[in-house]
Amino acid sequence: MTGFLGEGYLWMKGLHIVAVITWMVGMAYLPYLFAYHCRAEPGSAQSETFKVMEHRLLRYVTNPAMLAAWVFGLALAAHLDVWDQGWFHGKLVLLLVLQALHVAIARWRRQFAGDSNRHQEKYFRRVSHLPSTAMIGIVVLAVVKPF
Repeated sequence: MTGFLGEGYLWMKGLHIVAVITWMVGMAYLPYLFAYHCRAEPGSAQSETFKVMEHRLLRYVTNPAMLAAWVFGLALAAHLDVWDQGWFHGKLVLLLVLQALHVAIARWRRQFAGDSNRHQEKYFRRVSHLPSTAMIGIVVLAVVKPF
C-alpha cells in the first residue's frame, strides 16, 4: 500500500488492533471490578485494594490503550481515505458510544475512590457487556463494510 504511511501501514494496523484489544479488556474488566467492589464495605482493606486495582487498570492500561486506538485508527482512516464511507460513519458512532462509556467508567472509578458509589452490583454486571457488544458491531462494520 502506498500513501503517507507507506510500508508502515501494516505496523500501524497491527498496533491499532493491539490497542483496541487492550482498551476493550479494560473496558470490560473495570465494571466487573466495580461489581465486586460493591460488595466491599467502604473503608475496608478489601475496598482499598479495589480502589488501587481500578485506578491502575484505568490509568496505566485502559486510558493509554484508548488513546493509542484513536491515534492509530485515525491515521489508518486518513491513509485509507474512508471519511465519506457509510460503514465508517457507523463505526464512528459506535466508537463515540464506547468513548462515552469510557468517560462514565472513569467517573464511576472516582466515585468508588471517594466512597460515593450510587449503583448496585447488578448494574455494573450489565454494563460490562456493553463494550463487547459495541466491538462486535465495529468489527462487522470494518470487515464486512455492509454500506
